[in-house]
Amino acid sequence: MAAALLANLLYSTGFVLEKRALTAMPSVSVRNPAKLLRQVISSPLWIGGSLALAAGFGAQLVVYRTLPIAAAQGIFVSGLVLLLLLSAKLLGERTSGRERYAVGAILVALLMVVLSLKEGTDTVGRDAPAPLVLTVCLPSLALGLWLYGSAERRSRSRHRQPTTGVEYGVAVGLLYGVSSLAIKGVSSHLPADWHDGFGGALLDLLRSPYPYLLLFTGAFGLIMSQAALQRCRASLIVPVCTTVTSLFTAVLGTLAFGEALPDDPVRLALRVSGTVLAVAVLLMMPKHDPPAPAAPAEPTLPPKELMP
Repeated sequence: MAAALLANLLYSTGFVLEKRALTAMPSVSVRNPAKLLRQVISSPLWIGGSLALAAGFGAQLVVYRTLPIAAAQGIFVSGLVLLLLLSAKLLGERTSGRERYAVGAILVALLMVVLSLKEGTDTVGRDAPAPLVLTVCLPSLALGLWLYGSAERRSRSRHRQPTTGVEYGVAVGLLYGVSSLAIKGVSSHLPADWHDGFGGALLDLLRSPYPYLLLFTGAFGLIMSQAALQRCRASLIVPVCTTVTSLFTAVLGTLAFGEALPDDPVRLALRVSGTVLAVAVLLMMPKHDPPAPAAPAEPTLPPKELMP
């Protein structure tokens, strides 16, 4: 639990620092990843944010070794409250009433998932068959890349409406969902005692798909998330991304790693209802920002010759 709360703090801080650094940079583009990387690594503020995210990754490894996937995701999503507070305080972002209700509903949905857990009855899965992992992850990666490309094409349209970033958040969330499953897989291959069987565990890990999925999603997720963060509000895109990641990991990860659903009807209903509610809220979130209010017109004076 302490590691999960620490991961929340590190991830929220990291995203806000990166967003603040990106706001001061020239426009970045996924079509020129080398230039994007040169821009971000030249910013000390961005580097601080990325180090916070990396530390959050380390805390997440600890969480996945001790908690079931669904429980871990419920705790991780509770960090959205901290993110909204930090984005309002440090970035000056304001969410609409509809967006605040949506985030509140998401938190309620994931609280239902957490309440469906019962200590001592929920198993922690340790491994999943490689073909099953690839069957789950490869189509998800393809869908995430396609969605991101569609959002990019629409963003270049001359008559487009200002986007809230929901599509970007879903696309990046799918990549991070695959990354989260890869982190779970890596954690399951780490030995309990580093002095006992480390070499064999490392070879076993390298023969699994997890490190390669982690490298792919890490590289593409970094590039895609930076461009999306620069264009959209962190207070919206990160909650959407986090929700998609959490649902993807909780649902597909639970099945892939053999963590059985609850036998008790009440707990099963809570878990299923929470998942359905979170998906429904995500689908109903606004796709476009309202147009900026027009500046008030300056008063006009009558012609000079008509003035008294």
